[in-house]
Amino acid sequence: MNHPQPSGSAWHRPMLPRPSTERHRTATVLELFFDLCFVTAVAQTAAAFEHELAAGKLGHGVLGYVLVFFAIWWAWMNFTWFASAYDTDDVPYRLLTLLQIAGALVLAAGASKALEEYDFRVITYGYVVMRLAMVSQWLRAARSDPERRRTCLRYAAGILVVQIGWVARLWLPDGAGLPSFLVLVVAELAVPAWAERAGQTTWHPHHIAERYGLFTLIVLGESITAATGTVRAALDTSVSLGDIAPLVVGGLLTVFAMWWLYFTQSAAEKLNSLATALRWGYGHYVVYASAAAVAAGLAVEIAHLTGHAHLERPVIAAAYTVPVALYVAVLRLLHRGAVKFGVLDVIWAAGVLAVLAVTFTPSPVLATGCVMSVLVAAVVGVSYRAGHPAGA
Repeated sequence: MNHPQPSGSAWHRPMLPRPSTERHRTATVLELFFDLCFVTAVAQTAAAFEHELAAGKLGHGVLGYVLVFFAIWWAWMNFTWFASAYDTDDVPYRLLTLLQIAGALVLAAGASKALEEYDFRVITYGYVVMRLAMVSQWLRAARSDPERRRTCLRYAAGILVVQIGWVARLWLPDGAGLPSFLVLVVAELAVPAWAERAGQTTWHPHHIAERYGLFTLIVLGESITAATGTVRAALDTSVSLGDIAPLVVGGLLTVFAMWWLYFTQSAAEKLNSLATALRWGYGHYVVYASAAAVAAGLAVEIAHLTGHAHLERPVIAAAYTVPVALYVAVLRLLHRGAVKFGVLDVIWAAGVLAVLAVTFTPSPVLATGCVMSVLVAAVVGVSYRAGHPAGA
């Protein structure tokens, strides 16, 4: 293991808080396994989103994607922050984590039906399984950590009440589906802010920054995998490599630049308060959702090339450029902190506007890749001359 354990055996250890200043704190193999299984749900959701876009169901697809991705992101995020504070790596902790993974796989199985038909029964069952496992974890922490018992009990009670709401929602009439979903989303988002006011948990800034970075890597990698499968399928038709080459080059440049921009900035030092932590954690919903949506946008571009997309040309292009622009814009907002508005802000803003502008060019995917490459070069160059970390 890569960290000291509290007293007790591997079968059961007291769930004592991990020090937020613990040295050499890194992601565990269980956390990495958790991420890899969770990305299955991301892949299924992105694939269903691409299907809806290709079928011409833009509004229906976007709304479904936003709703389904919330369940994935929120369950992942809550486990990540809890593990940062209370990972004991004993048998009960591992079993409850594996139960959450099982819930994630159930969620993945229901993702397509939820997005395409707004049938949230399967996805709700998987989500509630994950969240009830977290209730058990928080009750364990409440028993072992008297100093933060109120915080842990608030988490457990808040999560439990909201899960009752999710299950009850399945029996509401169709007209109440979206309003009730939004109400429960607000309730979910409010639980951490309410609970942490009773006493902040000891999450580890460097560990949190690493965990978010690793999941970003996995999501971007899944986007490349999905895009590769789409390209291969297109080449099995009458489309030639020359026809599809601009999309391949542009897509690779885009994803490479998304990776570069994310990791040119250091996050751990900025996670120094509950407010910044909440902003960081919540803001990554857009980062992850937009990163996963890029593959769907590229797939729709390829479907247009093969004559299987049923949207107007600018809408097809926007399905690719808008997620990229959102990724860049939110990434900058998350990392800039309280620094004064400066040259780098102008560069990032110009990059966002340029990505949106190429929506109306003949080859938006290739143009987006070129714009993102220029953005990376500008950010790195200006940061180097200024003598501070790139993108800061």
